[in-house]
Amino acid sequence: MIYWRPGCRYCRRLRFRPGRDARRGHWADIRRGPAAAAVRAVADGNGTVPTVVLPDGEAYVDPDPEWVRERL
Repeated sequence: MIYWRPGCRYCRRLRFRPGRDARRGHWADIRRGPAAAAVRAVADGNGTVPTVVLPDGEAYVDPDPEWVRERL
C-alpha cells in the first residue's frame, strides 16, 4: 500500500520515477476514506506522505523511488 496526497511533490516523484512499475502498487489518497487513519497508525500519528506499507506490515516514510520499484 502506498499512501499519498494530491499536491505532494514527494508523492509525485515516487509515482513517476519508477515508471510503469508504479502502476503495480495500490495507491491510497489520505484525503479519502480510512486511508488517513491508516497512515497515521504507521507514521507515529502523523499524516506524512508518501508512506509505503509492505505486505509484512513494515512501513517506510518517504522511501527512495528505486527502493519502491524493486519491491513492486
